[in-house]
Amino acid sequence: MTDEHGRFRVRSNFHAPPPEFDGCFTTFYHLSLEVADSGTVSDHLQPEWGNIRFFAGSRPKARIGDSEVEGARFTATGPSTLPAHFELGSAEMWGIGFLPLGWARFIARDAEDLCNVVCDGEKDAAFSKFAPLIQPLCDDRLDRQAQFDAIVEAMRSLMQPSRDEERIRRVHKAMIEPAVTTVADFAERSELSVRSLERLCCRYFGFSPKLLLRRQRFMRSLATFMLDPGANWTAAMDEHYHDQAHFTREFRQFMGMTPTEYAALPHPILASFVEARARMWGSAAQTLDKPG
Repeated sequence: MTDEHGRFRVRSNFHAPPPEFDGCFTTFYHLSLEVADSGTVSDHLQPEWGNIRFFAGSRPKARIGDSEVEGARFTATGPSTLPAHFELGSAEMWGIGFLPLGWARFIARDAEDLCNVVCDGEKDAAFSKFAPLIQPLCDDRLDRQAQFDAIVEAMRSLMQPSRDEERIRRVHKAMIEPAVTTVADFAERSELSVRSLERLCCRYFGFSPKLLLRRQRFMRSLATFMLDPGANWTAAMDEHYHDQAHFTREFRQFMGMTPTEYAALPHPILASFVEARARMWGSAAQTLDKPG
């Protein structure tokens, strides 16, 4: 994607992890950003699962809620219900998104402890184990296949089984079902008590069952709008919202602005990323991915 004035160019590629990692990751994804005249672009990422990102070239300035990081070549985030605002110049970036099962297998920390957090991955105890990937992924002289192979090798060496894997899969499958709208339905579909569901969601998903269902409803709406920006918000709005006012309140909570304010902003990275992701991966956003 190139903007109409030729100020930047964005290319996105999505790579399927090997079958041995089924259900662990959203994708392994690569983004190339070229910005004219040593400039920068800024955008707001939508709520998503936990991620680690590695940058060759420009390094980002990023903020989620009250947490902020600048100049890190390896950034990490926990699951989020807030937008990630970032500013970035010309760069090559590799990203790895952790689904809840991946969090269970790779991150030795409760997801709720790191929700709505962005940090320097080299300096954070929960993420520093991935720091060896800096050498291959931040070296733009290496070809893409060698970098992908380095990710696979690192993840293979770091993956640990979890006793909760089957329960995580059931919860994830129930959570993304549009017909599941109440915590009681969520627990029944997950074959868990409400209390057990609450504990497991906070441990591996980052948030309470009620908030996760609200995030799903919101993300279905936002993804629909991003894939058809010519549509109005009423057309994009999930059927489970009571009315426009209800949707606007939820939008402000999850994105920190109104739908109208969001639509008026440029989305140089996200617009290209969402479209390419939906076309190549079948899902426009991490939170809408199936559990394997």
